[in-house]
Amino acid sequence: MAIRPIIIAPDPVLKTKAKPVETIDGSIATLMDDMLETMYKAPGIGLAAPQIGVLKRVIVVDVAEKEEKPQPFAMANPEILWQSDEKSVHNEGCLSLPDHYADVTRPKQVRLRYLDRDGEVRELDADNLLATCIQHEIDHLNGVLFIDHLSLLKRNMILRKLQKQKRSQETV
Repeated sequence: MAIRPIIIAPDPVLKTKAKPVETIDGSIATLMDDMLETMYKAPGIGLAAPQIGVLKRVIVVDVAEKEEKPQPFAMANPEILWQSDEKSVHNEGCLSLPDHYADVTRPKQVRLRYLDRDGEVRELDADNLLATCIQHEIDHLNGVLFIDHLSLLKRNMILRKLQKQKRSQETV
């Protein structure tokens, strides 16, 4: 397993739609392991492959509390089959937008289908934080960032700050 560098917005890779995984092989299993290790180290509760520069439809999530045993999910080709009409608001952040947070409204519950680490088709009913995290990561696979759910003014303010931070780091 390896910790991979996380791409920071603004970056065109983060706005690119990821390609479906054809088969779960050793390289995809390694990618999932690396993503989990990278996510835990960051620390975060979700990570999508495009955030580490891999344009494949792979996400990992673990919303277990610090005192709980880890409960990781590694998913290839996740697709939402159903979402509730009931909404919930969570204060979201993103490893690709460090130190920026905003309230985002999403469906409170989702049912999804995905391929697990062994290539088995699975279905999962998720609610609350897990549902929010999964939707956030699936958005990444479609080139959508959580700030794309915000007003244009808020989104542009965050992106300008991140661009400024990137420029100042490049001149160091």
